[in-house]
Amino acid sequence: MLKKFDQRISEGILFTDHYQLMMAQLYFRIGLHEKESQFDHFFRNYPDYGSHKAGFCINAGMEWLIDWMQNSFFKDEELNILRSQKSSSGKRLFEEDFLNWLKKFGNFNSITIRAIPEGRVVHPNEPLTIVEGPLVMAQILETALLNQLNFQTLIATKAARLREIVQDQLLLEFGARRGQDRGAISGVRGALIGGADFSSNVGISHLLGLPPKGTHAHSMVQLFIAMGMNELEAFQTFADLYPDDCILLVDTINSLESGIPNAIRVFENLKRKGHKPIGIRLDSGDLAYLSLRAAKILDEAGFSEIKIVLSNELDEMNIWQIITQISEEAKHYGMNPESIIKRLVYGVGTKLITSAGDSSLGGVYKLVSVKDQEKWIPILKISESPEKISIPGDKQVFRVYGKNNLATADLLTLRNENPLKDNKIILQHPFEELKSRELKKDNISSIEPLHTQILESGKVVYDFPTIQQIRDTKERDLANLDSGVKRFINPHGYHVSVSPELFELKRRLILKMKE
Repeated sequence: MLKKFDQRISEGILFTDHYQLMMAQLYFRIGLHEKESQFDHFFRNYPDYGSHKAGFCINAGMEWLIDWMQNSFFKDEELNILRSQKSSSGKRLFEEDFLNWLKKFGNFNSITIRAIPEGRVVHPNEPLTIVEGPLVMAQILETALLNQLNFQTLIATKAARLREIVQDQLLLEFGARRGQDRGAISGVRGALIGGADFSSNVGISHLLGLPPKGTHAHSMVQLFIAMGMNELEAFQTFADLYPDDCILLVDTINSLESGIPNAIRVFENLKRKGHKPIGIRLDSGDLAYLSLRAAKILDEAGFSEIKIVLSNELDEMNIWQIITQISEEAKHYGMNPESIIKRLVYGVGTKLITSAGDSSLGGVYKLVSVKDQEKWIPILKISESPEKISIPGDKQVFRVYGKNNLATADLLTLRNENPLKDNKIILQHPFEELKSRELKKDNISSIEPLHTQILESGKVVYDFPTIQQIRDTKERDLANLDSGVKRFINPHGYHVSVSPELFELKRRLILKMKE
């Protein structure tokens, strides 16, 4: 018999990998469970969508992670589940003294977090999140942290790229039907941070303080036809019920020969009654060609203000293609391409909510230092691949802006290190000793620390901004990013560097481990 599904269990403190708990008990058994430790969360590579690639990411997910942490701890029910688990020999896997410790201390009330705020542009190999606290709970946090921060950052990045293409035009997210289960909910938040104006998802839109948006389905028109009526009657019935929110899906039968002419008749009726029709929606076919023809027909009917909503597997590349085609072909219809492009609205579903082309962000969580007798001991993970050797120690991240006020590099230093020495900054490649560059003070407009204190021994010490405030942060960061880094095809590489002191610490630890 199947056990009744209990969302509280699957999404609470047991939303972790089994090996985290196995290690936790080992640390408890050898007396290291309360040793102060520090973990870095970072990603190694930008999303690569195959035909095109990101040159930046947008940080997202922290507020939801903190909310989860404050509501997740080991209660009797979770402890009984662990109590019931058996080893391969049939013995109890988790012993009672360890479970008793979890009952008392199995929460995140001793965890401290520094992080780069949501909405900031971020890059590979820099610590987005620094977690400090007792070893066991800092370790157990890993799975949920990576799950929540990686995914929202991934979707926010995709949405930001879409926003770069559509500019000031409306961008709607409606991927709930195609999202990975309840990932579609957190994905909406990432999409709204990254650049979507609204979502069709009702519940999460309400919680985030935005009205949900939508039109109607093909099935409505199909039903009317099956019942002996027609497309015009379906449109008119919808318009009668929603006269001030009327967007009609015109491609169920034939967009140009049936849908748009019938929509115009309905719009004329609405106009006579004092209402302002909103738009039509095209969900199939050559969207650039149909947009041109639709705009021409609507203009001739006196509806030049009508929006044209486009959908059907859109992403940043085919939107770019649509805009390019309209720009090149509008003159053949005697039309101004800008006037057509400005009335377009983009509805993006599957390819946004699933980050089509690269469906996961390779974020990792690495132990970088432990405290021993009040002194932090740096730790690193060594690897045969230089780019997988972690950057050790207690660090901070600075963003360095050039004379043109554009971000020129992110610099990782030791926590209390001054990045500017002798009126210059040395930007050392994190993996290659012979690669470095020097920035004179005269060529630097400003140096900005990126980390903010979020959590202090379990207490929130940060005022989380609204979605709009996070969006504003994102827009400022992107405005300060070189256009070559933002381009879709072969973006310029953005420099993430380390200070010479940090590089030397890493080099010494590598030699020590090899010895």
